[in-house]
Amino acid sequence: MDITLIFFLGLIFALLGVVPPGLLNMTAAKISLKEGHVRGIMFSVGVCVVVFAQTYIAAIFARYLSKHPEVISVLRGVALIIFILITVYFLFIAKSTPKQQIEPKMKSKHSRFFQGMLLSAINVFPIPYQAYVTITLASVGWLSFEQINILSYVAGAGTGTFVTLYMYIFFFDKIKGKSFTSQKNMNRIIGLITGVVAIATLINIIQDF
Repeated sequence: MDITLIFFLGLIFALLGVVPPGLLNMTAAKISLKEGHVRGIMFSVGVCVVVFAQTYIAAIFARYLSKHPEVISVLRGVALIIFILITVYFLFIAKSTPKQQIEPKMKSKHSRFFQGMLLSAINVFPIPYQAYVTITLASVGWLSFEQINILSYVAGAGTGTFVTLYMYIFFFDKIKGKSFTSQKNMNRIIGLITGVVAIATLINIIQDF
């Protein structure tokens, strides 16, 4: 498999995972608005350092799972239930009222870098997300678990995350307040995305029987 294609697969799937407004991208945008682009970028770099490690762990975990298909079948069932619950939550339960966030008092570039690492480390979602994505790509022949391919995918995932945070930093003023960034609409978007993933997972499970 061409490592350039694998790199762009990592970039695209990481971008899709970070595009919905969340703690990391919104924090990067707020830091940039209040303290300047440089500190926002430093925060983003800190986030991406941890994303590199998380994606690598996810790929290694996926490689292990690929050698144990009996475990994969169980995890697919668990993933299906989780995605269905997430879909129901965001489409029918989640409220549109934004939660008030506490603004940490950090001013230096280095503190923003380590803050990015800390918040990214707390956010463990990329590990199961990337494990699921990589094992799915491997199942359709788009990715093999050779070391060079894993590193290429990890590099793409880190780059995709940085690109998304960069977009939030420099375009937050333009998109802030627009209807598509409202919490209600983003809940619907996230719910629809997880709904599609749940359907794809269900089809995958049915095909295995």
